[in-house]
Amino acid sequence: MEELFDRSAEYDEMLNKGIALSGEDKYFFIRARFGDLINNIPKSKTIKKILDFGCGVGDGTLLMKQYFPDTAITGCDTASKALEYANQKNSANGTISYIEMKNFLFKNEFDLCFVNGVFHHIPLEQRPLSIKMIYDSLKPGGILALFENNPLNPGTKMVMSRIAFDKDAITLVPSETRQMLLSAGFKIKIKPRFLFYFPRVLKYLRPLEQLLVHIPFGAQYYFLAEK
Repeated sequence: MEELFDRSAEYDEMLNKGIALSGEDKYFFIRARFGDLINNIPKSKTIKKILDFGCGVGDGTLLMKQYFPDTAITGCDTASKALEYANQKNSANGTISYIEMKNFLFKNEFDLCFVNGVFHHIPLEQRPLSIKMIYDSLKPGGILALFENNPLNPGTKMVMSRIAFDKDAITLVPSETRQMLLSAGFKIKIKPRFLFYFPRVLKYLRPLEQLLVHIPFGAQYYFLAEK
């Protein structure tokens, strides 16, 4: 699987083959995730240092700066070629850095950890260690925003079947994600929020999506959890 993620030049082509079914590009989804997250992080939290866990080629990491402009962001991933691309294309005046997962040694470092669509790529037996790495990297009171593809949504399965790097993914239903977070010691801060109900052809219905965020059929969902 890492070999696929290392093919940075082909990453967008592989991704677009799947998400083209929605009628949107990747930036639509990146912006929507950050927009909803910003509105739901507790106002009492001061966010100065962010970890983008499983950052890939860093497109989302760079865009994150628009939503969290006064932060230092660290992106980490297992794919060295993807990180080379991220360093070349998606840095921001020294306020974004990238590191390989094998060099991940952070303890009590970050105010927020952002994880999007990563855990369905992690082998089942390695997931407890990965969530513990995230837990340990956060400061006490730090927040984890964990986004996952929702296997309860038929469109999600269709999209993932068309993406080469998602072929062998093992998705998590929300109850599995919740249990994983609780087992690691996290406290769940809000009910899981479900996003992306309507494709572009039905975009006139998207204003309704804010009424549906707790109905478990959106294409993605996320938990906010606190250390």
